[in-house]
Amino acid sequence: MDRNLSDEHLSFLKGIRRRKYLVAVCQILILAAFFGLWEVAALLGWIEAFIFSSPSRMYRMLLSMVESGEIFRHIWVTASQVVAGFVLGTILGTLVAVILWANDFTRRVLNPYLVVFNALPKTALAPIIIVWLGNNAGAVIVTALLISVVVTILNMLTGFMQVEEDKIKLAQSFGATKFQTLRKVVFPASVPDLINALKINIGLSFVGVIVGEFLVSQAGLGFLIVHGSQIFRMDMVMLSIMILCVLAAVFYQAIAIIEKRFANWAE
Repeated sequence: MDRNLSDEHLSFLKGIRRRKYLVAVCQILILAAFFGLWEVAALLGWIEAFIFSSPSRMYRMLLSMVESGEIFRHIWVTASQVVAGFVLGTILGTLVAVILWANDFTRRVLNPYLVVFNALPKTALAPIIIVWLGNNAGAVIVTALLISVVVTILNMLTGFMQVEEDKIKLAQSFGATKFQTLRKVVFPASVPDLINALKINIGLSFVGVIVGEFLVSQAGLGFLIVHGSQIFRMDMVMLSIMILCVLAAVFYQAIAIIEKRFANWAE
């Protein structure tokens, strides 16, 4: 295949690959420098390791929790609750957006309430949800759902409303029903908005789950953070935060793969 490309094109492609490689190397070096400086600062006494922990202390804590199998249970609890809140929030938010798009009167009536609810800090509702639903995983999932669902509604509704009117009228001129117009014209054109909603929702779902675990959970990374701070085990706290960062990166990359897979829908 490369034989059919000009030397300039090949040079351009090599430049792109070289740049990607350089970016990856710089990212790794920054991460290594961060943890290296953190470890050196703790060893030399620049920071108090008991308060700030250190990479070596977190590593020993990780080995201990891996040997007991405890860490896997906490990771599973948090990850499963994030996925549940994320999926439910995305599906429910998209369905509500479809209803509002299809019904102009309902959209006009509910629009100010959506704006107010979006501005409301949903974490403030977490204690109320816990009182209503009890001290269980359901309360944590509902907290994550409430944080993400309004953002999904607003993002998807905005995407639906920005679809070119000429395309909708053309579909209707051929006798397309409201549902057919949504399925064949509006929704495919709104795929980029759905992907953006997914990227936002994954972060919001983590926020909702961790807040819920702070308050009620007896397992999960949020529970480890609270428990570790209560018994002054900062290595446990920092390890849990680092694992959260890794989980968030994994979920975000999964969404990036979905974005590449379905990018042609918008075309």
